[in-house]
Amino acid sequence: MGESSRLCSVWLGAETGILKGVSLSRKQAFNFCNTSHLSRDQEVRALCWGDEAESELLVGSVDGTVKTFSIEKGAFTESRRCGEPSEGCFTGLAALSGSAFVTCVECGTLRVWKEDSSDPVTEVNAGKNVCRMRQSPVHRHKVATGGKDNGLKIWDLENPKEPLFTTKNLRDDWLDLRRPYWVKDMAFIPDSDKVVTCTGYHQIHIFDPLSPQRRPVLEVEYGEYPLTALSLPTSGNMVAVGNTHGQIALLDLRKGVVRGCLKGLAGSVRGLQCHSSMPVVASCGLDRFLRIHSLEDRKLQHKVYLKSKLNCLLLSSRDLEEAGAETGETECQELKQEEEGSDDEVWDTMEQVDEKAKRKTTEEKEEVQPKKSKKRRKKGQD
Repeated sequence: MGESSRLCSVWLGAETGILKGVSLSRKQAFNFCNTSHLSRDQEVRALCWGDEAESELLVGSVDGTVKTFSIEKGAFTESRRCGEPSEGCFTGLAALSGSAFVTCVECGTLRVWKEDSSDPVTEVNAGKNVCRMRQSPVHRHKVATGGKDNGLKIWDLENPKEPLFTTKNLRDDWLDLRRPYWVKDMAFIPDSDKVVTCTGYHQIHIFDPLSPQRRPVLEVEYGEYPLTALSLPTSGNMVAVGNTHGQIALLDLRKGVVRGCLKGLAGSVRGLQCHSSMPVVASCGLDRFLRIHSLEDRKLQHKVYLKSKLNCLLLSSRDLEEAGAETGETECQELKQEEEGSDDEVWDTMEQVDEKAKRKTTEEKEEVQPKKSKKRRKKGQD
């Protein structure tokens, strides 16, 4: 399994508890799990890289365990209890410096774990009904949380007594009624301190912690259905958002205008990620497909059916299509030679069957034709 895991450039977590790897260069998908102990309690809800070299994966399951998957060995090497099922599912998982990592669950408990201790080093209450926790790609000790009736909060894990930034409620509507707030996903905008969020009320908000106001500096609405996931390309000028009806749109963060839509999806979008160096975006969801679209012409480049409902995905920082191509060329050639040889043997052992087609002679056809004409005359006389 180690050879197949090294070929994979896209990783996905399924509702069935299976960790799936996809090799786009060979157009193959692999399952990594222990089928004898497979159950719904092991449903994968969060994925992240365990180190900067991307040699390990951290997999968060519904039962509150975090497993370590080795890319080199192609197997799970460690399992650790990081929560209880009663606290809710994992809403975020991120690796910190060293061997530490941070977890967040639906009840709002934010914990920092280290390898040498069984108890959490730091524990913070981020509020109830947390839907997502995201880590800053630049400052790894900063994370953002948000959920239903739980506004965006930015935390410094080195000093977690109080959040660095807390949003205020949205302004009341034209009837002076309170507007509900439901953060579904967020991301840190590159080369700035701003944070973009998407909500369950089809809104995209941009917050600036450096500005005096704690309300959104930009507010855009897209569609009519709840937004479930978002991701930022490397440029930072656009954001890709997906909703519960399988619609993915690219919005301009400077003007708040929709630049285009990605087609082909059929179910709710659960996972969305833009590649760190390539102009592509990967998506997965309830329709059981992994899709990779181009951000330049918005065309579908890859589509892989994975048989299970998918919750999350993780892209490798290397080239997605060249990953594993060199190592797989020799194996592909050997497989082709074996297949060709086996086909020849099969054809050689088969017996030949000769079937002589029975054809009517011209005399028989002439005998049949007058009979038909007589019948037609009788019908005409009647």
